[in-house]
This record gives sequence, structure tokens and C-alpha cells, in this order.
Amino acid sequence: MIRVVLPQHLRTLAGVTGEVTVDLETDATARAIIDALEQRFPPLRGAICDAVSQQRRPFVRFFACERDLSHDSPDLPLPDAVRTGSEPFLIVGAMAGG
Repeated sequence: MIRVVLPQHLRTLAGVTGEVTVDLETDATARAIIDALEQRFPPLRGAICDAVSQQRRPFVRFFACERDLSHDSPDLPLPDAVRTGSEPFLIVGAMAGG
């Protein structure tokens, strides 16, 4: 079971509070997690990644085990700690402006 922490605006969109979990039937990758989230919470479709290009939205970042995974391939395996559920996969809304 993969633990996922969503930013407040995505929790509101999905209608959840706190951390969510997803079960994966494939390898634990960012793409697999996003696919599972979109299947479980249909309002999230297209909110994390563009529905057509499948690219991460510009102001969304991915973190796990104190590492920024945002620019890694979404098909790379995630760290063991995420796969075992001891660490969450974080989806973070980036800030911009000055």
C-alpha cells in the first residue's frame, strides 16, 4: 500500500482529508500512483498531469524520501521506503511569484 500526501486544493477536489493510500498492481512509479489516484478519485483526472500530454502540471511537484522527483522520469521505480509504505509519496503545489 502506497501512502500519498496531497496538497489542500487536491484534497478538496478529491473530497478527502489527510493522507490517502493506493494499492498498485504494477511497479511503484509516479505514473502508476497518479493513474491509481485518478481512477480512485475521478475529479483528480487532469489536475496533476495534463490529460493529453501526460506531463506533470507546471506548478505540481513530486517528493519522496526528502528528494525532489519532479524532473525524474515518471516511469522510474520509487524508493523502497515509498514502496513499503514507511515513507509517503508527496504531491506538492509549488509556489511562484515574488
